[in-house]
Amino acid sequence: MKLDVLGLGDETERVYTTLVGLPRCSATELATAYGGSTAAVAKVLAALVAKGLATRAGSRPPRFTATPPDVAVTALIQERQRQLDAARSLVQRLAQTHREALRINDPDIAVELLTRREDISAAAGRLINEAEREVRAFDRPPYIDRPGSNLQHQLRRQRIGVVHRVIYSRDAVAWPGRLLDDILPSVGAGEQARVRGELPLKLVIRDGLAALIPFSLSAGGHSAAYLVHPSPILAALEALFEAEWDRAVPLGEAEGPASAAAAPAGGAPAPPAPAEETRTLLMLMASGLTDAAIARTQGWSPRTTQRRIHDLMTALGATTRFQAALAAARRGWV
Repeated sequence: MKLDVLGLGDETERVYTTLVGLPRCSATELATAYGGSTAAVAKVLAALVAKGLATRAGSRPPRFTATPPDVAVTALIQERQRQLDAARSLVQRLAQTHREALRINDPDIAVELLTRREDISAAAGRLINEAEREVRAFDRPPYIDRPGSNLQHQLRRQRIGVVHRVIYSRDAVAWPGRLLDDILPSVGAGEQARVRGELPLKLVIRDGLAALIPFSLSAGGHSAAYLVHPSPILAALEALFEAEWDRAVPLGEAEGPASAAAAPAGGAPAPPAPAEETRTLLMLMASGLTDAAIARTQGWSPRTTQRRIHDLMTALGATTRFQAALAAARRGWV
């Protein structure tokens, strides 16, 4: 039968499917159509009413009508999905307890190999969810989950004081919609973001207590990952992050007070702040993105992108992008 996956036995399913075509029938009438005893059918009808699959009219004898299948069966599917989600959550908690128990009994286990997409995604989620002080990350394609899918959760963690320091590769910044829909909202909420042209690997570090790195950056390599526990390997990953952080270019709000850099000598009024679109363009240029990548990120045509870059450089009195970056920095725009 088809509905046994929803907890309905064969007899229950057959009675229900018969009742669907015989609205407002009695148990006796349904038993005649079904080919069973009235007592057995009456018992099944009571169960159907209890499950919300049928309604009972208070006439004599009582008459029964099937609840519309698209309503009743969908409700059963949703309930079974909730049960499966609860079971999946329990399995994940048990798996975590199992891993921790193994590590306690064998402290030499410094690295775990995760080979299932669900395990990798769950491990990344735990690192962020369990962070108490700081999350550090290298962000670069390819991705296991859709970029930005955890934005709201990250914002909640930042609001309770968990620091997020993230280095994005140029490819990550240029990912369609990523800058405006994910990165800038995170930066606006307090994320410290920087950009590097290339990153050596993907990385998430929680409080200096655990880290997650992919098995490989080659095609299909992100389908396996290493979960690294306190060890010299973890210390090396922390040192790598800090070295890359020092070399990376700040993205978004300037880190530290910008008023001193923005104020012209002699106490003259500071130049007006640029429009948000101009600031975004400056960030993309400072990140080293090509004109084509900027166009994809902003949804502009190549000609529009070139014109806006030219207009910005003219306004800054610059003939090169480097000069434009310096001029913008002097004004406190980046």
